[in-house]
Amino acid sequence: MYSVSIGDIQKNISLLTKLTEAFTIVDKRKNRSVAIVYPIKKHSIIDSLAGKYSNRVKRVDNLEIAKEEAMKQVMSEKYGLSY
Repeated sequence: MYSVSIGDIQKNISLLTKLTEAFTIVDKRKNRSVAIVYPIKKHSIIDSLAGKYSNRVKRVDNLEIAKEEAMKQVMSEKYGLSY
């Protein structure tokens, strides 16, 4: 595990963005560990939220268009309107 000072992080913030291993942030004035930083694993939240319906979930590029289409479908089912 690497040790990085607070000043090093302030000088070079890319340490956090390109993190591959865990490291400790050390306060050099007080000679003590302030925090331990772990890298995150990027994953799609859609799969975890969808549960058993994950194979039915469609990925959407434009959310506004998807909202409008869903509203039109609901309105046509409720009031018998067609667009």
